[in-house]
Amino acid sequence: MAADSESQTVGVVGAGAMGRGIAQVAATGGCRVILYDARAEATTEAIEFINGMLDRAIKKERMTADEAGAAKDRLMPARDMTDFSEADVVIEAVSEDMELKSGVFAALEKATRPDCILASNTSSLSITRLAAACDRPDRVAGFHFFNPVPLMPLVEVIAGIRTEPAIIDRLVELGKVMGRTPVRVADAPGFLVNQVGRGYTLEATNLVDEGVSTFADVDAIMRDAAGFRMGPFELLDLTALDVTHPATVEIYEQSYHEPRFRPAMLMGQRMQAGLLGRKTKQGHYVYEDGKQQRPEEPAAPKFEGGTFWVEPGEDADALKEIVTASGAELETGDSPGADAVILIMPLGLDATTHAARAGLDAARTVAVDPIFDFKGRRTVMKTIVTGAEPMRKAHAMLAKDGTPVTRIQDSPGFVAQRILAMICAIGASVAQNRIATPGDVDRAVKLGLNYPNGPLEFADVLGVSRIVQILDGMAECSGDPRHRVGPWLRRRAALSMSATTEETPARG
Repeated sequence: MAADSESQTVGVVGAGAMGRGIAQVAATGGCRVILYDARAEATTEAIEFINGMLDRAIKKERMTADEAGAAKDRLMPARDMTDFSEADVVIEAVSEDMELKSGVFAALEKATRPDCILASNTSSLSITRLAAACDRPDRVAGFHFFNPVPLMPLVEVIAGIRTEPAIIDRLVELGKVMGRTPVRVADAPGFLVNQVGRGYTLEATNLVDEGVSTFADVDAIMRDAAGFRMGPFELLDLTALDVTHPATVEIYEQSYHEPRFRPAMLMGQRMQAGLLGRKTKQGHYVYEDGKQQRPEEPAAPKFEGGTFWVEPGEDADALKEIVTASGAELETGDSPGADAVILIMPLGLDATTHAARAGLDAARTVAVDPIFDFKGRRTVMKTIVTGAEPMRKAHAMLAKDGTPVTRIQDSPGFVAQRILAMICAIGASVAQNRIATPGDVDRAVKLGLNYPNGPLEFADVLGVSRIVQILDGMAECSGDPRHRVGPWLRRRAALSMSATTEETPARG
C-alpha cells in the first residue's frame, strides 16, 4: 500500500458520526472509500451527509468544486462485508462494545485479503484483547480518531501486543494521507489522550463532590486562570456523561483499579439521574435553545481597606505588590499583628494544615493560590475556621484591580493546583510506561483535547519541583494514592531537568 497513492482502498464499518467522519477525511485524502453499516439506510444517509459537508466546504472556499467532486466519486456504499475483498485497510467504527466489535472483526477476517489491515476506532477498549479473538492478531491495530473527525487533527495509532510493527508504519502513513497528525501509542487503558483527560474531569468532579467548590466556579478558574478553552464541566456536558463515565469505568477496570482512574461517584450518580449534558438540555448546566445558562457571578465586596500580612516565601513579593496597589496596609514584620488578615500561599497542602504548621492564627488566615502568578482569576481558600470578615476583606482587596476572585472551601491543592498536578502526573506516567514518547504525549493532548499545554509542558511551565511539591502535599493531606508522585517527575525534579527529558538507553 503506497502511502501517497490514490489507489488505496479504505473500508469503514459503521456509518454513525465517527464512521462518516473517517470516510470523509479518507475520501478527501485521495483514498477510495467503501462504507458499510448493518442498517443499509444509514449508509445512504451517511454518504448524503458527507456530500453535503463537501458542498459546504466549496462554499467556504476550503476546497474547489473539482476537489469535492473527486472526493464524492471516491465514496461508495457496500451491500455487505464481502465488498471489502479488495480493501487495503478496514476501519471499524461501531459502538463501544467488545462483543459487537469482536463479531465485526470475525466477519472482516473472512471478507478481506490476508494482507488487509484491520483497525479499530475504539476509544477505550483493549486492542490486544480485541486482536486475541482474531485468527491473525498481527494485522489488527487501533486507529483512534476524535470527534468531530474532519475538525480534529489527531489520530492515535495503537499497537497491540501482537501487532506487527509494519502495520503501525502503514497506518501512520495513512493517517498523514487523511490529513491527520498520527501519534504512535502502545496499547494501554484509555491509550494516551483518554488517560490524560481523566485528570481534568475526574479531579474536578471530586472537588465538587467534596464540597470544595461549585461546577461554575471550577470552570471559571480553569478557563480564566489556567487558560483552558472549556472548563471540565462544560466539557463533560458536551461529551455527555453516558459516554464519559462508562469509558472511565472501562479504563479503571482495564488498569486493575489504578487509583488515578477511579471513577467519581458524583459523575455516576448524575449519569443515573439522566443529567447527561447538552443532549438532554440539563447537565452540570441547564441549556435553553442550545445555550448554556451559566449562573451569574456574585459581585465582589466593596473594598474598605484593611491590614494584611503576607507569609514570606517564593511568591510573597508579587502578593505584597497587589496588597500595596489596592491601598490596603501591608504589615512587614516577621509575624502578623493581632488585627491583620494573614495571607498564605500553600502548594499542595490545605490551608488548615499549612496554617497550623506555621503557627498562624487559622481564624484570620486566608490562602491565595500562587500557581498562575495571581493573574486571570484569583482563588482564595479558607481554613476550616477562617472567619467571614477576613475572607471578605481578602476578597475585596484582591478584586480591587478588577481581577475576578473565586472563594472555595479548604482543600489540598486549591482547584487549579489539584487538577493540573493530576494532568501532569498521568502524562508523566504515560511517558514512564513507554506508552508514548514525551513529545507525542504533549502533542497528542494539545491536538486531541485542546489543552493550552501538554502535561509535560505544563510541568515545565509551572515548575517540575513545584508539581512534585503539590502532589506530595495532596497525597499527605488526602491519603489517597491517586495523588502520588511517580518516578518520572521525581527523578527530573531531583536533577532540575525538564519533564520532557528522555532517559538514556541502558545499551548504546
